[in-house]
Amino acid sequence: MSDMIDVPQPYLLFLGDADDTTYLKTGLGLRDWAPALCLAEHKCDGAAASLGLPAMHPREARAAGARSLVLAAASIGGAIRPGWIPYLVEALEAGLDIVSGAHDRLSDDPLLKRVAQAKGRRLIDVRTPPPGLPIATGRRRNGKRLLTVGTDCALGKKYTALALAEAFRARGLAADFRATGQTGIIIAGSGIPIDAVVSDFVAGAAEALSPDADPAHWDVIEGQGSLFHPSYAGVSLGLLHGSQPDVLVLCHAHGRQRIVGLPDYPLPSIGRAIELTLEQARLTNPQVRCAGVSLNTAGLSTEEAAVAIIALSHEWGVAVADPMRPGAAFDQLVEACLA
Repeated sequence: MSDMIDVPQPYLLFLGDADDTTYLKTGLGLRDWAPALCLAEHKCDGAAASLGLPAMHPREARAAGARSLVLAAASIGGAIRPGWIPYLVEALEAGLDIVSGAHDRLSDDPLLKRVAQAKGRRLIDVRTPPPGLPIATGRRRNGKRLLTVGTDCALGKKYTALALAEAFRARGLAADFRATGQTGIIIAGSGIPIDAVVSDFVAGAAEALSPDADPAHWDVIEGQGSLFHPSYAGVSLGLLHGSQPDVLVLCHAHGRQRIVGLPDYPLPSIGRAIELTLEQARLTNPQVRCAGVSLNTAGLSTEEAAVAIIALSHEWGVAVADPMRPGAAFDQLVEACLA
């Protein structure tokens, strides 16, 4: 586990100059899934957006126990905006490390680098993979593993993995959420940014992320991309092989028919998606199975979501649930994972 990025907790969330929550994806994920780690929020003067957390300046947050300031805002193109730099310097001077999932690297800014060195603070770019990642071996490992996979990108693989790990722990099981993306890493406090790993090492990174464990322990691994996505299938396949999952949960967005941003590519049927994913997964775990489908029903009413979930379950003969709608259907999906 020494290969994983380690993020100091708890956090002061920096909202930048955002005027609404559209650009606060990381902040929303942290607030929703790791509220105990989010001590407060801080933003540029005049910014209107809020996550509903207490407002604190860096020195106040440090005195309250915060160990790092997290860039909870995302700008177009993943840039670290020049107007944010004075606020980041203030945080370093207050004794906080800075954590960023942006494409721009904190360590590339001369002022931030100089102040961090002078104050003995860390600039943590979570989209930078750790050094020394191994080539995959395909060796079978002890412990149990669940991987979320998808018919497309951006449909709930992270939230599904988080919800399942939480549900496993609520049943008294030893379970860890294993993060593979920048927001997940900041939520979990550790992980490997799979989309930033050189292709030859993706499967090896997945092996390092979920090492040998007690036979009863579950690693619930955050999926990335989709085997059906012409842009990102490569990272999905490497993660699938290196994870060696015992259980898959297929994530799908209700009503989505084509790959987002690539309308010439239709989404596969649920049956085809399960079939191909299992076929590929059997390379490193011949006993893998699919427990069911995580259906993103955002935009549907409670009644509409229930109808969609039942219809899909009857159509394909598998457990189906929206993890963001707790209840009997989600309980059935959890039990199917553990069966």
